[in-house]
Amino acid sequence: MDFTFDARTEELRARLLAFMDEHVYPAEQVAHEQRERLSSPWENPPVVEELKAEARRQGLWNLFLPDAEHGAGLTNLQYAPLAEITGRSPQLAPTATNCAAPDTGNMEVLAQFGDERQKKQWLEPLLAGEIRSAFAMTEPDVASSDATNITTHIRREGDEYVVTGRKWYISGAMHPDCTIFIVMGKTDPDGADIRRQQSMVLVPRDTPGVTVKRAMRVFGYEDHYHGGHAEVVFDEARVPVSNLIGEEGGGFAIAQARLGPGRIHHCMRLIGMAERAIELMCRRAVSRDAFGKALAQQGVVQNWIADARVAVEQLRLLVLKTAWMMDTVGNRGAHTEIQAIKIATPRTVVGILDRAIQLYGAGGVSQDFPLAELYAGARTLMIADGPDEVHQRSLARRELKKYR
Repeated sequence: MDFTFDARTEELRARLLAFMDEHVYPAEQVAHEQRERLSSPWENPPVVEELKAEARRQGLWNLFLPDAEHGAGLTNLQYAPLAEITGRSPQLAPTATNCAAPDTGNMEVLAQFGDERQKKQWLEPLLAGEIRSAFAMTEPDVASSDATNITTHIRREGDEYVVTGRKWYISGAMHPDCTIFIVMGKTDPDGADIRRQQSMVLVPRDTPGVTVKRAMRVFGYEDHYHGGHAEVVFDEARVPVSNLIGEEGGGFAIAQARLGPGRIHHCMRLIGMAERAIELMCRRAVSRDAFGKALAQQGVVQNWIADARVAVEQLRLLVLKTAWMMDTVGNRGAHTEIQAIKIATPRTVVGILDRAIQLYGAGGVSQDFPLAELYAGARTLMIADGPDEVHQRSLARRELKKYR
């Protein structure tokens, strides 16, 4: 394994770091101020659209998609350090570069499994940043950590599918530009193979029977930049049979294909969040005094910063190894490593952010610094894309299998 950045990665890193310094970080406060004056909290502040235009002008666009026909054509190993950089400003940078969830995962699904009509109608405007999308899997009435539990029903009537069910925490659904839902439900609820009962269909937002009921908060945050998280009801919503993605019964497999890259992308950005936290800790430590000396001279603060640096370096190597394996042996071959980073990264970054918040005192939990919002995002990722305990269970079973 050689994790030396190649020439293309180095060139993109340099451009992206300059973009962050010159455009993204200065826009953070501007975006907050502009949002307070918007008629709808779900609209993008004007500065976000300016960032998108600038990123596209500089060629910092769709970096996440390895498909060279539609994206930048980067490997996972090439994209990892770039995603880390955008993770330092997770509310702005991923959106500015068209690399924000859930659109990234939905674009990957359409690129890999969509037919030509679906790509033309939905993938192309998503790649252009003209529309937004949502992925509707999680449900409030079942343990969605086991996707075989979902109860949304997709029945076929002639040349239409009829979708009925209730979803929640559907990311992106509150955004006014959210035009399309990828909905996972059961087309064969009584099928013998529980992993072949599910299918995915494309449901336009304006379909009769689709109701976006309310925004769901995350630790009190509405997550405006990602288009919020909504409760959505599908009440006999009818779509053409041609809106099926892939084949009937293929929904579970598509979901797994979607979640592998999604999990590593989250972990890449989490490392950037941790780096931002370390930077903020150090700046605070050298600028504040307590009990007669700088915080930087307090032993406990030095321990926090040292431990954070060690942890980030360990995580980065594990994530890079996982990216390398995904590139060389495929997502299935890297399954153990994907689960390992999904377990280790959010948990570790939450701990680093917790110490940073402690160092900032009241300021750490306030809106004047990004730490509280970063914490909320990192803590949520211990649940999103499969809770830690599910990955621990699967990983432990794989390890134990070697000894049986």
